[in-house]
Amino acid sequence: MRDSDTEPDEIEPRFISAHMVAERAGVSRSAVSRAFTPGASIAPETRRKVMRAAAELGYQVNDLARGLLANRSRLVGLVAADPASPFRTLQIAALSRRLVERGSVPVLIPTGPGEDQVKAAHSTLLRYRAEATIVLSGMPSSSLVDLAQRNGQPLIMMGRTEDGPDHVRIDNAGAARMAVDVFLARGLTKLGFVTSAVGSPNLIEREEAFVEAARKHGLEVKVRRAAYTDYDGGQAAASLLLGSGDCVEAVFCVNDLMALGVMDYARDVLNLSIPEDLSIIGFDGIPQTRWSAYRLTTFHQDEEALAAETIRILDQRQADPKAPPIVSVLEVPLVYRGSVRSLKGSL
Repeated sequence: MRDSDTEPDEIEPRFISAHMVAERAGVSRSAVSRAFTPGASIAPETRRKVMRAAAELGYQVNDLARGLLANRSRLVGLVAADPASPFRTLQIAALSRRLVERGSVPVLIPTGPGEDQVKAAHSTLLRYRAEATIVLSGMPSSSLVDLAQRNGQPLIMMGRTEDGPDHVRIDNAGAARMAVDVFLARGLTKLGFVTSAVGSPNLIEREEAFVEAARKHGLEVKVRRAAYTDYDGGQAAASLLLGSGDCVEAVFCVNDLMALGVMDYARDVLNLSIPEDLSIIGFDGIPQTRWSAYRLTTFHQDEEALAAETIRILDQRQADPKAPPIVSVLEVPLVYRGSVRSLKGSL
């Protein structure tokens, strides 16, 4: 006997088609399409029949097929070089939620920081006719911008400035200048700056603005950089900055992860007290900064505000493709906690 004679037939996986819905509802295939197209002309009773049949069968619209017909999908690419870092994870989650609410399909493409890797990720999204690409990190080139423009694809950069595409940025320079002011107001004049060799635009802007603001007050900044912008990088940079015997009273770190590494090195290795011996300011506002072990004073990037502004710009760009580049700069408030010395006379 054949197996098929003794075993139940296997059910082949399949998707419910629009044709099957049309048959169940007793309408034409085009009526099904119109029923699921916002604003399309269709009789109310016909639409009710279609929706009832679709619900009974479990039908879902084939957006992939629609995208092929329109030569444009609902995919929106998120290109990120460091998707596992705490702030980037929050940023990706916020953007993904808002894109889904918008009716788009977010697609994350992790990539390296180099130009070639970012360009390859963007080319992939163009091949799939993504409706937009959002570059969260990396080093996009002018050729990538040109490729997007020639294909009519909105390209939004986050955290950098590049001629041509739309941008959502944060006020790195304003935050760095404020960090200098905060330290000086507390009589802290021996300043350090901790960063990495990654060299992304955000990091460079923070470093240059901090050093320049300090020099305007006649102060020199001891800049130390590690290989990576992470906790271990913070510890490595701290060993170079604090372990050399140089007297440093206050440190501005390019992100919170490095700041946490600096704090632990200062306390655990050098037995320094924070903030009595060393004041520290971070950047990003990741959840760990609120932990009682750290209570880090930091500039808070609001991932929800960044995501909302990005979606607003995307909608504006699609409504007016030929409009000049849109540039939006968001402020980053300083959240005071326990890692910075109090002002004299304050409680």
